[in-house]
Amino acid sequence: MSKAQTICVSAKLENLSDIIKFVTEHAEAAGFGESAVYAVQLAADEAFSNIVYHACEEDDCENVECTCSLDDESLTVTFRDHGHPFDPSSIAEPDLEACLEDRDIGGLGLFFMRKMMDEVHFEFSPDAGNVLTMVKHRRTTD
Repeated sequence: MSKAQTICVSAKLENLSDIIKFVTEHAEAAGFGESAVYAVQLAADEAFSNIVYHACEEDDCENVECTCSLDDESLTVTFRDHGHPFDPSSIAEPDLEACLEDRDIGGLGLFFMRKMMDEVHFEFSPDAGNVLTMVKHRRTTD
């Protein structure tokens, strides 16, 4: 049976600590070890920061929802906002081999989310807005 809880915050960086605390509590409740908890924290940090800086950069998005769902197999963290539509295919893969001087600033958030979580899905609809779903599977080892 799945258990889900949601918090709703405005898209302001000052609310990042509330988001991190929320996902940490759920990752720990899932029984994740330290490195898996950190992975969930990092992915949530990147997701919420992207919402603040990109989706809601000019708008005051009052209702950014973060939902954590826990079942026997995984923890699912879902973010929903009504900011600018996001198309992940428009983001180029970072060139990790390039010299630091040749790299663009930013652009690693999506890369980190995909590396830290087992599944990452984006959806957009005019009614639902941007929906980011990230899944971390339970494992016998961390």
